[in-house]
Amino acid sequence: MASPALLPSRTPDPAAPPRDCPICPRLAAFRHLWREKEPSWHNAPVDTFLPRLGVGEVRLLVVGLAPGIRGANRTGRPFTGDYAGDLLYATLKRFGFARGEFEARPDDSLELVGAAITNAVRCVPPENKPVGAEINACRQFLVPTIAELPNLAAIVTLGRIAHDSTVRALGAKLSAAPFSHGGEHDVAGLRIASSYHCSRYNTNTGRLTEAMFADVFRSVAGFLGVSPG
Repeated sequence: MASPALLPSRTPDPAAPPRDCPICPRLAAFRHLWREKEPSWHNAPVDTFLPRLGVGEVRLLVVGLAPGIRGANRTGRPFTGDYAGDLLYATLKRFGFARGEFEARPDDSLELVGAAITNAVRCVPPENKPVGAEINACRQFLVPTIAELPNLAAIVTLGRIAHDSTVRALGAKLSAAPFSHGGEHDVAGLRIASSYHCSRYNTNTGRLTEAMFADVFRSVAGFLGVSPG
């Protein structure tokens, strides 16, 4: 794994938090702990993964929970380095939202097509569990992330925390768009489709199957008029 300074350049995230974001003391302390343990890892807020042509190409935004310790916190790219990314990127490729080879590292040949990926919480939380204050604080980055996508038409939210934070970022009440796997709602002119998170725990327990996950993206691709690649 390359050090952060040697990572390949990608389309810059216009709503990125600073590398040493101090807003959430618990998360900042956890980042610094892992910088001491693994100085070659990313260990910083993780930027939104954007397509090569930039924000104007994005019609679909995928919102996850937060970086995993040995996933995006290590590699610096959302859903890269842990099981959740294997399922997510395979599904995005299947429905025409990505191309190239996903090799679980940020210098692979994977590219997004008309899509972007971000997290409701940009820093890795202890035990993968951000607290309410951290979720609320990080929404100040989710709001402009959405606003910076002029052609955005649909959002897929992965898990209840990502879903609820996205609905709140759009200025709507949760009662207007309650979370459910496969649920779809129109909020602030956008189609919001929700899924259980594609974590190994959810797939191992059968809470989420590959077919269930694919159904969510199949519906969104149909809404956007995207043909599978």
